[in-house]
Amino acid sequence: MKRALITGITGQDGSYLAELLIAKGYDVHGVIRRSSTFSTQRIEHLMFSDPPGVTLHYGDLSDGNGLMRLLREIQPHEVYNLAAQSHVSVSFAQPTYTADVTALGTLRMLEAIREVQDVTGRQIRFYQASSSEMFGKVVETPQTEATPFHPRSPYGVAKVYAHWATVNYREAYGLHASCGILFNHESPRRGETFVTRKITRAATRIKLGLQDKLYLGNLDAKRDWGFAGDYVEAMWLMLQQESPDDYVVASGETHSVAEFCDAVFSRLGMLAHEHVAFDPSQQRPAEVDLLLGNPAKAAQTLGWKPAHTFGDLVDMMVEHDKSVAKMEMLIALNGKPEGSALA
Repeated sequence: MKRALITGITGQDGSYLAELLIAKGYDVHGVIRRSSTFSTQRIEHLMFSDPPGVTLHYGDLSDGNGLMRLLREIQPHEVYNLAAQSHVSVSFAQPTYTADVTALGTLRMLEAIREVQDVTGRQIRFYQASSSEMFGKVVETPQTEATPFHPRSPYGVAKVYAHWATVNYREAYGLHASCGILFNHESPRRGETFVTRKITRAATRIKLGLQDKLYLGNLDAKRDWGFAGDYVEAMWLMLQQESPDDYVVASGETHSVAEFCDAVFSRLGMLAHEHVAFDPSQQRPAEVDLLLGNPAKAAQTLGWKPAHTFGDLVDMMVEHDKSVAKMEMLIALNGKPEGSALA
């Protein structure tokens, strides 16, 4: 049985990847940070299954020795590094923390893998979650694996460092290390501070009278949006290849934030422009105006293509958040339901 170690397992991508690997018969292990509060809701259905679908370990990308101990203990065949301070806006407020976790954390994991491999002689295949934010101020459209990087945020800069560190360890030490340059991928499990989920949460609340307006920053920004559940399959496929490489993972089409708003509100029988307002305070110090990926290499080499369309993504997020908003309304009217997780 193959063993996989996932950093960032409690996040959107980590939860979908864990489900995929379990379905493929893997023994799945995840790294969580020790803290006073735990956000494991995305993987609780895996934690409390019978038998449990995942084994969790305390660890932190800021602790290189701890990572090495985990690798020796778990002896994974594959490591998926999804952990990061992943919010672009937060990276402007906390650039040093973002660099330490997102950039240097990857370097610590690579070094731990190199040292453990040297001692044990066992290959550990490594996946690095690179990001379309590395392209930033794009010099060509669509963006491919050969497009130069010009990051426009501390997050993007940290991801560029992590990306090139992974390439360097592949070339210098022969690690089976691949980078997935994933363009924006969303789902009902997306955090509510990210713009797509912020839109679907607000629109469904507005529909039920729980909220009046939705305030957003740059409505003209264009992104290549796909479904996270599709994109984790590409991660797995990369580590099944004989040779490691880097791949753009994208839908190949782009939509503006305003278009996303229009699609969401129209599904609820509303007009976005009547409920969405511009808030200049939500603009970033440096904006990324357009991202559009070319996934041709992933299609040709990995045999990967997205199974869900932009419309499918909007539908599933709206349907999920309609349920969340209805529960919110029931709680507001009647109090927390007895015997529920909310009680």
